[in-house]
Parts: sequence; structure tokens; C-alpha cells
Amino acid sequence: MMQTPVEYKDIAPYDDCDFKQQMEIMLADPGFEHAIRYVIPDVDFPQLRENLRKLDNKEDFQKLVMSNILLMLEKNTTAGVTETGIENFDPQKAALFITNHRDIVLDASFLGLAMIRRGLPAQEVALGDNLLIYEWIERLVRLNKGIIVKRNLRMTKALEAAKQLSGYIHYCIQRKNKSVWIAQRQGRAKDSNDVTQDSVLKMLALAGESSNVAEKLMELNIIPTSISYEYDPNDYLKAKEFLSKRRDPEFKKCQRDDLLSMETGILQFKGRVHFSIGHPINPELEKLVAVNDKAEIIRHACEIIDRAIHLGYEIYPVNYIAFDNVNHTDRFKSHYTANDVEEFNRYIDRQLDKVDLPDITAEERTFMRESIFRMYANPLRNQLIAKGESI
Repeated sequence: MMQTPVEYKDIAPYDDCDFKQQMEIMLADPGFEHAIRYVIPDVDFPQLRENLRKLDNKEDFQKLVMSNILLMLEKNTTAGVTETGIENFDPQKAALFITNHRDIVLDASFLGLAMIRRGLPAQEVALGDNLLIYEWIERLVRLNKGIIVKRNLRMTKALEAAKQLSGYIHYCIQRKNKSVWIAQRQGRAKDSNDVTQDSVLKMLALAGESSNVAEKLMELNIIPTSISYEYDPNDYLKAKEFLSKRRDPEFKKCQRDDLLSMETGILQFKGRVHFSIGHPINPELEKLVAVNDKAEIIRHACEIIDRAIHLGYEIYPVNYIAFDNVNHTDRFKSHYTANDVEEFNRYIDRQLDKVDLPDITAEERTFMRESIFRMYANPLRNQLIAKGESI
């Protein structure tokens, strides 16, 4: 088994030779037991602990333990998780799955579950260290093939961290032949307007064997992947954040907010969930090799990824309803019923009732309501643009 080079040790998943030791430390942390009992109230924790102690590698941990937890979450919090396009991925050739970002934890986890169901290994996952609030969370992430993305660093340190992350992702795909998941942007798109940040691709192009930016990206075998949730359990929390920033432009979320978002995304109902795995974009990147302007290459690469993600969305009745509402039209009325509209309006009212800010005015509630409608309208809007249709 290939050992992680020392320069990547502090951000890479644990090597299997360190697995049992790190697992033991995590099992001794009361926070881990508390979290497991919270997510799985009827768990036999002593038995689970003994089962975990028998494991000695990340693959078995994912297949025998984590996949069962994800199956439970799929059963209890979704109307089914489906995927299309997995035939576009050659399991003999590792890929970098770049996706839009809806749920802090489950985006990459459900994609990994889709792979495991097909008898394929789950991909490694790049996750920001701002979410690793407790030591046991970082251990769990790295035992579960997590790659640590260092956030909120000063300029010099940030560049060092970006080079380290880029180097590890290239190493993972080219040397280990292990696939990786990364979101197209830092943090979730609060309004579901999914656009690839050029900083993500600039980071990916810092490492690589070629001196050409397009060829550096081609080395990663990028596959854009679209994630569609029928309902976003965090929609009301995002609306709350929009209103908080409207009230105070200096508003910043705290760690407790991130924890609540993670908990809500994991445990609350999401409706149907769909992954659409696109085609590798190397044929399109190859056309950029002759371009001399690095910024132009990055811009075109972002556009290629965005268009693929937007075309891959699964559009649900709520998206059609929201689009027609936002645009004051009945263009897509054939895609939903009057009952669908009534149910969606009731759903939004229930979500808005959860917002716990003081002294919310009728005008502010309307503002939040419109924010939620835009969240659900934007995937359809972007797909129409990607198809070259009018909006």
C-alpha cells in the first residue's frame, strides 16, 4: 500500500497503517459517541464500538459502516437517491469530480454511496477545515477519505496551502489512481446559482507535470457532476442569513450556525436526490492548450464546467413553480398542478416559521419568501440558459 508523502500528511486521509490508532482515539472521544447517539437514537453503541475496532482500513470502514449509515439517511430523509451517467466514468482511470454544492456533508457522501452500490470505491473528498469544529470530526473525516482544505489563512500561508492541496490532488489522481470530489466553489451557493469559482481552478493548476495550464487541468480528468435536491432543508437558514445580512451588512455566521446547517442538512427531509455524472471535459480542455493567456484558459474552463453542471440538473415541480412565481408567468404550468403549488406554499410557510430572528416584519418575511423562491428557481433558470433557451 502506497504511503502518503510527508508533505501531504497533515491534509491527506489517514494511511491504513495509522487507521486503528486514529480510530481508537476517536472512539475514546465522548463527542463522537454523543453525535452517533443523536443521529441514530436506537444504536447499540458498545456493539458499534467493538465492530469499529475490528476494522483496519478506510475501504472497509466505508463499505461496512458508513454506507449503512448513508442508507439509513437515504431511507429516513429522502424519497430516494438516484444517479445517471456513471457509465461516463472509467473506473480504471481516476477522476476529479467537480460538483455544485448543496449540502455540507451529504453531497460527496451520497456520490460515494452511488459508487459503492456499483461495486466501485468511493472517492476521496476535499472538505474545508472550518467545518472540523471538534477533533473527533477531523478524525472521522480523515478516516473516511477526507482531504483537509485549509481556510482563512494569511496571503503567504494561503498560497502555500493551495500549492499543497493542488499537489496532493494531482498525486492522488495521477500516482495513486484514486478519484477525488471537490465543490466548484468555497461554501454552498446560498441562492443555488451555481458558478465555478476561478480560484478553485487556479488552485488545481498550481501543481502538475506540464507547464501549460490547460494540460495541468487535463491531468486531473475532470468530470463535472450535477447534484439536485428536491427540497433543501437549509433553505430557511439561508433565508435567515440573507435577512441577517440585510439588517447588518457586517453579519458573519458563527461555528454554531455551521453545526446547525450540518445537522439540518443531514437529518431533515430532502425529497428526491439525483446525481448526474457528466462526461470528462478533456476534449474541450484540449482546445485551450494553444491559448497563451492563463486567465482566459481558466475562464473558459469554468464556463465548460458550469454549462455541464447546469445541463445535468434534475428539475422537479418545485423548480418550475418557483421559476413561474419569480418571473410572474405560467410558462411551465404543465409541469405542476394547483395542488403542487398549494403544497409548496405551505412548505415555505412552515420553513419560514422556523426562522428565529427577533421582530420579523411582514415585509421581511416577504423578502425571505422571495429569497427561497429564487433558490428553487435558479437551477431551472441556469439550465434554460445552458440550453440556449430564453428566460
